Amino acid sequence: MTTSLDLAADADATLGDETAPWWRQGVVYQIYPRSFSDANGDGLGDLPGITARVDYLAELGVDAVWLSPFYPSELADGGYDVADYRNVDPRLGTLDDFDAMLAALHRRGIHVVVDIVPNHTSDQHVWFQEALAAGRGSAARERYIFREGTGPEGAEPPTDWLSVFGGSAWERVADGQWYLHNFAREQPDLNWDHPEVRADFVETLRFWSDRGVDGFRIDVAHMLTKDLTEPLPSRAELDRIPRDGNHPLIDRDDVHEVYAEWRAVFDSYDPPRTAVAEAWVDPTRIHLYARPESLGQAFNFDLLEADFDAAAFRRIITDNLALARQSGSSSTWVLSNHDVVRHATRYGLKTPTAETSMPSRHGGQWLIDGGDEAGLDRDRGLRRATAATMFILGLPGSTYIYQGEELALHEVADIAASDRQDPTFFRTGGAEIGRDGCRVPLPWSAEAPAFGFGDGGSHLPQPAWFAEHAVATLDGAPASTLNLYREALRLRRLFQTGEDLRWIDTDRDDVLHFVRPNGWQVVTVFGEEPYALPEGEVALSTRPVVEGALPGEATAWLTPAR
Repeated sequence: MTTSLDLAADADATLGDETAPWWRQGVVYQIYPRSFSDANGDGLGDLPGITARVDYLAELGVDAVWLSPFYPSELADGGYDVADYRNVDPRLGTLDDFDAMLAALHRRGIHVVVDIVPNHTSDQHVWFQEALAAGRGSAARERYIFREGTGPEGAEPPTDWLSVFGGSAWERVADGQWYLHNFAREQPDLNWDHPEVRADFVETLRFWSDRGVDGFRIDVAHMLTKDLTEPLPSRAELDRIPRDGNHPLIDRDDVHEVYAEWRAVFDSYDPPRTAVAEAWVDPTRIHLYARPESLGQAFNFDLLEADFDAAAFRRIITDNLALARQSGSSSTWVLSNHDVVRHATRYGLKTPTAETSMPSRHGGQWLIDGGDEAGLDRDRGLRRATAATMFILGLPGSTYIYQGEELALHEVADIAASDRQDPTFFRTGGAEIGRDGCRVPLPWSAEAPAFGFGDGGSHLPQPAWFAEHAVATLDGAPASTLNLYREALRLRRLFQTGEDLRWIDTDRDDVLHFVRPNGWQVVTVFGEEPYALPEGEVALSTRPVVEGALPGEATAWLTPAR
């Protein structure tokens, strides 16, 4: 990290629009609770562990945290199989612990966004257990999607549809009926035509909003409503149906009737609660979720699927800023999360392939021979990752950071099959390794048990190289990635302004340069050759500027006019 500017973080220096809602330009830090910090030493991260680390989050400089699910769960899918939407998993704490965590974060000016998982419940949810006990034709089964099988005695599933995690999307129960699960078999899909389902989720949104939650991240927001009119199409027929709002399963127009009702709930609070959609849909339709009458914001996943390439970045940014203007929302920028290979690793692959540089919805198959990292250039991956992160932090809109990226963490490759947890690994027979490698518990101290995560070990094995990335190790190193993130977020609070940018011609295909309305300039060299920076004071750079030239695979910020 190189910085040549020391600005006081006082109100007079703030260049952003202080009247705009926080989420339009905020930096959101994603916490995967079971892997963040363990206060009670049972090997699982918990809510008191988060509370104990609030000072760390405040010093980092984030505007909000997004909590992945912390609800009661059998962990068939890392907590996304929810057994009770209005409670806390007892292994992670209590509702009192949640309130204490929320209050601690709010005292430090940090907003809180919680994950809502509306497409499916856990098979341990009271509704599903009631449905199993009630049998065919019962009112309880109408809350889910049960069908008779095909073939002799209904022994074959209703269709040949596949689950996202591999294998059939149907599971047979004891009395012979089958239920739909687009994800793991422990995650039965809800029937969103049922009024009780809709009413129950409204109650859930109010429950957490009344406790003071600031917003919601909506899991697989594009898959709730379905048209299951008989006869059901085959998988081949399903694949040929356009995803234009009328597809039987994905991105249906009528899902926005649900979100219009939710928006009325959000807007009944002061300030209104925010929401962001996880919607893997055609880019031309993402604005429907980001409209103010719908969820209000939607994730932009395009950079998750792009290589470290100047042309790809410029196209994606230009397209998504246009979509944000179309919806009236602001864009979101994200390079890593709990579902994909960490971007420091993606960018460091020597011979990237479609499966490695462009991870799928549930993780990328990037390993060679089940754990050999010979194809990974760690230093180059980190150079590119920090350059990309500083680039997106300079953009208008909100930025999402995934826990541990500020510690320069790479994907953990070498996890034994017996230690893996992701259903993708098991349902594909190991053909896809899944997402465990980005969910390994964080290192806080090089000397403490489980690297300071907790006294009782960690639920996923931590590699020895985590010692070099522990918070305590990086904290006192001025040039560390952790301190680069801290300084970048500090300066961003001062510089962030408006919701537009202007591209500046660089005469090089591998260099991008844009300027924000207040004169804040961002320059990124995607190639390896240095680039002569324009006149101006360098506020921060990911690599030292030498005689006015920014090295390759680096980003520099030039201070705005004051």
